[in-house]
Amino acid sequence: MPPLLLVAALFAYPLALILRQALMGDGEAASLANFAQVIGTRAFHNALFNTIEIAVAATAGCLLAGLALALLLSFVPFPGSGLVARLIDTFIALPTFLVTLAFTFLYGSAGMLNAGLVESFGLAAPPVDFLYSPWGVILAEVTVYTPFVMRPLMAAFSLVDRAQIEVASSLGARPARIVRQVILPAALPALLAGGSLCLLLTVNEFGIVLFIGAKGVITLPLLVYDKAIQEFDYTTACVIAVVNVVLSLGLFTLYRVVVG
Repeated sequence: MPPLLLVAALFAYPLALILRQALMGDGEAASLANFAQVIGTRAFHNALFNTIEIAVAATAGCLLAGLALALLLSFVPFPGSGLVARLIDTFIALPTFLVTLAFTFLYGSAGMLNAGLVESFGLAAPPVDFLYSPWGVILAEVTVYTPFVMRPLMAAFSLVDRAQIEVASSLGARPARIVRQVILPAALPALLAGGSLCLLLTVNEFGIVLFIGAKGVITLPLLVYDKAIQEFDYTTACVIAVVNVVLSLGLFTLYRVVVG
């Protein structure tokens, strides 16, 4: 019983307060009028579209990068491969703002890349300006969350029977065909699980979007922040937060179904 009360106090009660504010606002009667009003606004539509677009694109990037890295580290041994895998894993432990800060130093308007190009070619303006756009957010999220795909794939690849690969190779199968017909079928559950987790994490990503400050890129978590902290519109913020929670729970359910 005490653990249940602790969960209720730390998790359920704050969510109940948010839901109450979303349904009642400053009034005394609960209704869906606030939801209808907020969900019908252009700001909400844009934030929802940006959230889904960035999350899907970043997840696709994580799947591609994670698959490529896992194949390389698992089946193409080279000196230092273990160290490379551990270095990639460190991104999981780093705060997301550190990655965006590093990207700013590298690719920002006054970053190392632009400074080098401007100085080398005498350019009037920095030529690389993708960082402060949705592409900058996507690249940062791919960098942070790729290990969540790579690690499950490497675990799955370690269980693949090497004899099957050797037989396929001896029969003349090319590496691409071996990957497609021997390796990937065995690793498909891990690939789906990693992709589902990345989708869940990128939908709720806040720090990367806030720190990069991409012009016009407002996601649902950032819209909650803007409404609550900058505009003090707590009812609207709570409505958007409830929608974000429902979306997250749906994705978490999908993740649990995939993982089994």
